[in-house]
Amino acid sequence: MRIYGVTGWKNAGKTGLMERLVAEITGRGFSVSTVKHAHHTFDVDHPGKDSHRHRVAGATEVLLASRNRFALMHELRAGDEPPLEDLLQRLSPVDLVLVEGYKRDRHPKIEAFRAEAGNPLIAEGDPTIRAVASDTPLTIDRVLFELDDTAAIAEFILKDVGL
Repeated sequence: MRIYGVTGWKNAGKTGLMERLVAEITGRGFSVSTVKHAHHTFDVDHPGKDSHRHRVAGATEVLLASRNRFALMHELRAGDEPPLEDLLQRLSPVDLVLVEGYKRDRHPKIEAFRAEAGNPLIAEGDPTIRAVASDTPLTIDRVLFELDDTAAIAEFILKDVGL
């Protein structure tokens, strides 16, 4: 399975870029899945719903299914966060998995960068970042894209992974 990351600091434009890349790449006929890393507690379930009640009661996994989708919730119950590699093995086969976050993992990435966020470039110290998508001109030893040039960024990623 081919994997490519979109990384950057908070408010750098990662999620918007991910959303545009999924639409662009699937529009070209490729299948895409995504993985999003969250640094905080999150919930896809709601108190009072049956699946939430199952989880609160102590279930390790709760699979919620309908004719339109299914969601598998896995409680770590104070266990370690699984590495990205383990999570990727749970996905169904697709042409490309786009990963948001996981900036310290070693897969190839593009960095989203917005000057107004006031953060330094991650790319300067990270050889896994193959390109930067920025809202401002930069001098850097990587390929540089305009942050909103989704078609060119998608083309770069697809070539980089061999699609």
